[in-house]
Amino acid sequence: MPTARRFTIKGRVQGVFFRDSTRRVAESLGITGHAINLSDGNVEVFACGKPAALKELARWLDDGPPMAEVIEVTEQPADWQDLDRFRTG
Repeated sequence: MPTARRFTIKGRVQGVFFRDSTRRVAESLGITGHAINLSDGNVEVFACGKPAALKELARWLDDGPPMAEVIEVTEQPADWQDLDRFRTG
């Protein structure tokens, strides 16, 4: 059964292709949602998909792309949204 999660990623995660890399990983896992920069320098990822795919995404977010330095990832349940793609903003 599909579910949704909201992740906040802290560290050096802006200006290192974090959002676009997250989009590519999410699309490969069949996940919809978004990755956006937050004003505090963090990145928010909202993800909708199968639980196993969300777990795989969460594992990837712990490291992110090569230039990122992830310090912390927090994860919260979120309300499911019927989205057609994964976007960045």
